Amino acid sequence: MGISLCLLTFDELAGCQADVERLPLELFDEVFAVDGGSRDGTVAFLEDSGIRVVPQREPGLNQAYREAVATAAHDLIVFFFPKGTISPEIVRELKRSLEAGYDLVIASRNMPGGRNEEDARLLKPRKWAATALSYLIHLAWNRNGLRNRNGPRIRDVLHGIKGFRREAFDRIALSDLKVTVDLECAVRSYRLGLRYVELPVREKPRFYGRTHFKMWPVGKQLLVFLWRELFRRTDADTPGRTSSSLRGRTAAADPRRRERTPDCAGSRGSRPPGS
Repeated sequence: MGISLCLLTFDELAGCQADVERLPLELFDEVFAVDGGSRDGTVAFLEDSGIRVVPQREPGLNQAYREAVATAAHDLIVFFFPKGTISPEIVRELKRSLEAGYDLVIASRNMPGGRNEEDARLLKPRKWAATALSYLIHLAWNRNGLRNRNGPRIRDVLHGIKGFRREAFDRIALSDLKVTVDLECAVRSYRLGLRYVELPVREKPRFYGRTHFKMWPVGKQLLVFLWRELFRRTDADTPGRTSSSLRGRTAAADPRRRERTPDCAGSRGSRPPGS
């Protein structure tokens, strides 16, 4: 089964210069980037490095993931943000776990063996917020709560470096919000009984620029998503737009794409097949 690697970028030239040459690109059957409108030379650098860049058509992080999945030629897809804060070697482990049968694989800064950039600080507002959300959604949606029927608590519910099976991504069915993809993946993994796993990763402080994700604007959108999710009547409901709705337009725009059929039927539990 083939596997794609997608880089998500927006004005990340310094990060790309630090990370791209360290990425094990040879392990993947396809490598491309979805760029949100960089003006700092990111696109030129990636293209000079032999990486195809797909301009993002509509704004928002949720939309970037949708367009990436619609663009990908394969049904296993790894996502990486080249910002110089996470070792590019994590994509090896993400790939291996997807190939082992997991539906969703998350690079976790908050599990044992991981490290959050705020760990060295006295005050850790982002980490504390992520931890609080992790417990909240675990108790609310992991079926039998602390009994862990579907698997252990997802500890890092706000980290974008991850991997999906296409079929699982389409079942998650991201909402029309802008920056809630990570929390949506965790909640709907519980509700849909997807097979998930976290892998520890160590995060360094950002060495250039500022984060594109401001705490208060992002926090408001996360609360909106949680409020909406409380009133979804069944786990079979799948509001929002999936990658399938974008495939026709993407295929027409890029003749290099091939026809695909889903490789994986969704199943319950967090263990991969055969485990």
